[in-house]
Amino acid sequence: MATSVSVEVLKNLDIPAVGSAPFQVQERAAAARSSTASSTFLIYSEYFGLRGRPFSLLPDPDFLFWSAIHTRAYAMLEYGLATFAPITVITGEIGAGKTTLIRHLLRAAPQDLRIGVISNAHSRRGALLNWILAALGRDVGDRVSYVKRFSLFEAFLRSQRDEGRHTVLIFDEAQNMSEQMLEELRCFSNMNGESNELLQLVLVGQPELNQIIERKKMVQFAQRVSAQFHLSGMPRDAVRDYIAHRLRIAGANREIFTPAACDLVYSASRGLPRVINQICDYALVYAFADNLQVVDAGLVRQVVQDKKIQLMDSPSPPQNRGLEGDRVSVFKWASEQDFEGQGSIQTSSGDPSE
Repeated sequence: MATSVSVEVLKNLDIPAVGSAPFQVQERAAAARSSTASSTFLIYSEYFGLRGRPFSLLPDPDFLFWSAIHTRAYAMLEYGLATFAPITVITGEIGAGKTTLIRHLLRAAPQDLRIGVISNAHSRRGALLNWILAALGRDVGDRVSYVKRFSLFEAFLRSQRDEGRHTVLIFDEAQNMSEQMLEELRCFSNMNGESNELLQLVLVGQPELNQIIERKKMVQFAQRVSAQFHLSGMPRDAVRDYIAHRLRIAGANREIFTPAACDLVYSASRGLPRVINQICDYALVYAFADNLQVVDAGLVRQVVQDKKIQLMDSPSPPQNRGLEGDRVSVFKWASEQDFEGQGSIQTSSGDPSE
């Protein structure tokens, strides 16, 4: 099922434009659900009076919602930078909003920071230094020896320090890094002295990153971690505010998702922003296709069924509704306590609770 339908596609299908004669429910459903096209201008945006797509899956700092957990995570990032923490670690479930926080940090960073971002770093020793130099605008290629590359890296850090800036390297998806690569990073941090802060490292990744750091072989690395935070899903009330916030940023001036719909989104998403966005985006397409002005709990339940998402607190399988035979109901059931989690702040060593 497509998540969006463009005006141009609808014209090609010879379907009336929004605002003219009402669509027949079956025609609208077929048009919205069969098209695979996408556009920055979505037909449901006009239908709901929105300026654009409120629930895109792409990280966008313009839509950043400061829940209590995201506020703490960002505060820990700022704390790590302000205290010249050698290594800061931010972990979270897939879709918890880690990358969005990093993008906000890049946008808000002061001028005295030189930041390089490395995503999905993996492979052999030596390749890491290539990626670091490239992220800092100093790509030297593969033919230069490791000793020469390291010398260039250290010289760059010192030149930045002499110009009144210090360098921060951010590693996204850091759970993909091997023990050898993390050890190489630890060795890079040895360039820092008591009065000679040259380099700060920020590692952002999924919870598996914590498991790697906790291994016995990684004791020396763990001792360098001075700031640590685990980003969990948002609570129920925050999910309601999150949905309203994103709709408001997109231009909504009325309630589109009912409170019961928001609560069901919470139960299905575990409070994770990316899953919330996916459910809400589909729900708006369904509402447009069914000629509905409001998204209620029944409509969200249909989306959850179609996406085969686990519900946290449903006592029994719900009844299907709407176009008969159009959607398949497949559910797995789990208790709320299996998914609930709280964020935790850590300084120095320790295990982040979930």
